[in-house]
Amino acid sequence: MKIHKNITGFLLGCLAGIVDVIPMILQKLTWDANISAFCMWAGAGFIISAVNLKIKGALKGLVVSFIMVLPVLVLVGWQDIRNIIPIFIMTAILGSLLGYAEGKINGNKQ
Repeated sequence: MKIHKNITGFLLGCLAGIVDVIPMILQKLTWDANISAFCMWAGAGFIISAVNLKIKGALKGLVVSFIMVLPVLVLVGWQDIRNIIPIFIMTAILGSLLGYAEGKINGNKQ
C-alpha cells in the first residue's frame, strides 16, 4: 500500500523537525522556539511534496525551506545578524535533504 505523497512529505518534515530541535533543546532554548521550528519543518515537508516546481528535489527543498524560514530570519536577526547563522546553516542542510528524500521516496522525476 502506497502512502499519499503529502503524508510522506509531512512525516519527512516531522523527522527534519526532530533533527532540528534536538540541538535547540541541548542549548536550552525556549519551548516556543522549539515548537515553532518543529512546526516549520513539518509544514515544509508537506509543502515540498505538494508544490510542483520543475527543479531537482534538493533544490526544491532548499527554495521552499528558505521561503518558509524568511520571517524567522528577520525576527531573530533583528538585533544581532550573527544569530541567524545557525538557522541559515540548518535550513540549507535540512531543506536540501528533505527535498532530496521526498523526491526519492515519492519518485519525482525532477
